[in-house]
Amino acid sequence: MSDERKVAEVFARYVRATDRRDGAAQAALFAEDSTTEIYNKVYPDGREFNWEPNGEPLKGPAAVKYAVENFMAPHPPRGTSHHVTADHIIDVNGDTAHFSAQFVVFETRADERPAGGWPEGARGVQGTVQVTESGYYETDLRKIDGEWKITHHRVRNDLPFAIPGA
Repeated sequence: MSDERKVAEVFARYVRATDRRDGAAQAALFAEDSTTEIYNKVYPDGREFNWEPNGEPLKGPAAVKYAVENFMAPHPPRGTSHHVTADHIIDVNGDTAHFSAQFVVFETRADERPAGGWPEGARGVQGTVQVTESGYYETDLRKIDGEWKITHHRVRNDLPFAIPGA
């Protein structure tokens, strides 16, 4: 498998861990000396935007694990999320790489199946899907012991992201 494909796979695992709210699985993708920064898009004059830091940077995998488990809202009953990344730009240079992508998050919520079964004429998917987040990932990685690890992760949210206590 090419290094570019391995880097892309890190992000496939990253978004799946996020969707499962699995802090341990997500933390395993980060180097011990990693830094994660979360930014919000702000519009000081109502038109042009700036990226504003949202809280203090997260240092290391343990902080990433804590953030996944404590900063992200739990899924509602019968609900989950699906992170989708697109337009990947991957630049590998020896044992370092940069990953740039856009992301969109969809929330899915299944309708509860009625006790007597679906009504006459019901067909197909029963529930809703709605877009809840979008933004950009700008991320540096390093190959450590033959495995790609995230070293500097920047999450740039298009919408404000509330962090408890921040």
